[in-house]
Amino acid sequence: MPAISPAFRQAVKKLSDKEKEAIILKAARRDAELYDILRYELQEEVSLEEVYEDAADKINELLINASGRSLAKALTKALRKAMKEIARFKRITKEPKSEVELHLYALRLIFNNFTGQFDSYYKGFYTATARLLLRTIQLIRKNLHEDYHLEYKSELDDFLQQIHSRPKHLTVALPAEFEIE
Repeated sequence: MPAISPAFRQAVKKLSDKEKEAIILKAARRDAELYDILRYELQEEVSLEEVYEDAADKINELLINASGRSLAKALTKALRKAMKEIARFKRITKEPKSEVELHLYALRLIFNNFTGQFDSYYKGFYTATARLLLRTIQLIRKNLHEDYHLEYKSELDDFLQQIHSRPKHLTVALPAEFEIE
C-alpha cells in the first residue's frame, strides 16, 4: 500500500463533497473488497454478524463442495481459498475474536467431515490443517484475553489429539495440548 503524501492529503481536502462522493463511488465499483469495507463502515444495517455469516457461508461452500480426482488435493486448494476468505474478513472488520471464530469454524468443518483424508497418500491437506490449527492457537494467544483461552481449550485439545493420533510425520511443530497461561 502506498504511503499517502502530505500533498495528496491537501488535494483531497480541497475537493468538494460532490467530487469526493464521485471518487469514492468510482473506487468502490472497481474494488469489491473496498466496497465491502465501505459498506461495513458506513451502513448501520450491515452488522458484524452479517459479514461473519457471509464469510462462514463461503468457507462452508468451499470445503463441502470440494471435489476432484484427488479429494485431498481439492480440499487443500479449498482450504487455501478459505484462509483467503478469512483474511478478507479480517481486512474488512478488523475484529480478532470473529477471525478466531472463523478459524475454528473451518477446523470444525474439517474435523467433522474430512479426517479420513488425513490418511491420504497426499499429505498436503493434513499439513495444511495442522498449520491452520497452529495459526489458530497463535491468534488466540496473541489477540484474545486470557479468559477466552479457557473457553477454547477443550476444543483445541481435541483437535490437537486427533492430529497427533495420526502416524504421519508433521513438518509443523504442534504442541501436545493448548496450554493456558
